[in-house]
Amino acid sequence: MQPVVIIPTFIAGRRHRPGSNAIATYDHVTPLGDPGELGRCLASLEKVRGLGLVVVLVAAESPFEAQAAEKVQAVVDQHPALNVLVIGAAELALVRQRMEQLKIGKLSREVGLSGYGAVRNLGLVVANAFGFDAVVFLDDDEVVDDPDFLKRAMYGLGKLTKKGIPILAKTGYYLNDQGSYLSKWEDAWYNRFWQQGRAFNEWISKAMRGPRLSRSNHVCGGCLAVHKEAFRRLAFDPWITRGEDLDYMLDLRMYGSDIWFDNDWVLRHLPPKSSSEGDRFRQDIFRWIYEYRKLEYSRALIDLQQVKPKSLEPYPGPFLEAGLTRRIRITAFLRSLVLPDKKAYRRAAKAARKEAQTYAERNCAKYFEFQYTWPEAMARLEGDEALSEALLRSALHNAAVAAGADAAGDAARGARPESFDPGMTSEIRLNIAE
Repeated sequence: MQPVVIIPTFIAGRRHRPGSNAIATYDHVTPLGDPGELGRCLASLEKVRGLGLVVVLVAAESPFEAQAAEKVQAVVDQHPALNVLVIGAAELALVRQRMEQLKIGKLSREVGLSGYGAVRNLGLVVANAFGFDAVVFLDDDEVVDDPDFLKRAMYGLGKLTKKGIPILAKTGYYLNDQGSYLSKWEDAWYNRFWQQGRAFNEWISKAMRGPRLSRSNHVCGGCLAVHKEAFRRLAFDPWITRGEDLDYMLDLRMYGSDIWFDNDWVLRHLPPKSSSEGDRFRQDIFRWIYEYRKLEYSRALIDLQQVKPKSLEPYPGPFLEAGLTRRIRITAFLRSLVLPDKKAYRRAAKAARKEAQTYAERNCAKYFEFQYTWPEAMARLEGDEALSEALLRSALHNAAVAAGADAAGDAARGARPESFDPGMTSEIRLNIAE
């Protein structure tokens, strides 16, 4: 099984604080002027055995999309040993054009370069168009040390358990900068009502002692393998503000499948220091309140399996139970008394009172409506030569422009049909519409 490796990277034109768009607020954003962590991640992949195509998805604010793609292409060009396809705004336009041609619909919110879920869905569409039967998601702030990383990623995927249960998605785990898989959660009085780190540590400690593969209550989105039988049937939720990886596990359960934990599949997660833990907690508020409302709504849909918090003990069950909003507000208030980013925690408490509640109520049903269209869309795009060819042409054009040399342009022309002129992006668009 030959997987495609997909790496989302989030670029900003400047350092900024979260705004009104809860979806397009990210934990880790690389400013245009900073080198970022992507190069380190790509360098670590150079030693991985059996590595094929790597797709880098470039999510950026609209005024800086072209600059962000150029920045990422420049980083990619420093690793010529890798086969990397950069997907930015120009390539997204090709995807949407092809979807419109196939009468799939725009799906502009559901598949795109804004929001964790939509970005991952774009990765799945690209993988599907190229005909890959498995996807491995990484994050750009990770380092892979094991040359057999992909071999471990594919262990058991697509196979049946002894009880005949198919393994269609699996996750590994992260080591932090201290070499530990445990959360750095702080056992302090202001966290009394929000024991997220303790609950996670209890769960993973047990999972690490178990068999190599076990049903998972947790997902590391930067160490996630998904078989085509899962990703062609089930999309990520584009309306969740963060935690789209854990949400995908819940979605799989609702639709009759599961994610498995592999305690022999590991990488290092080395994120830059967060600019504001208070703002991150605000995103968590949107996430957990939305998740709670979504699970509540799903229980009214007779064609779905019910997922109850008690089945998700010790984590994340306690964060999906009644009384969630009260615990969030108390925690935000207590943290605002002692932690440095007091204003951010006050904003978080305010969000719990109204903004997050309103957002969840307005959007909790939309994912299930989207799911009616996703399998048909993926069926039409599976192995789509027109789209995959257009994406390759666009990538070759971008590489030639980034190189700024006639030789690169000649190489691009030699690699594809003579009718392709890498200097004409309009030609790419015409080819997809023929």
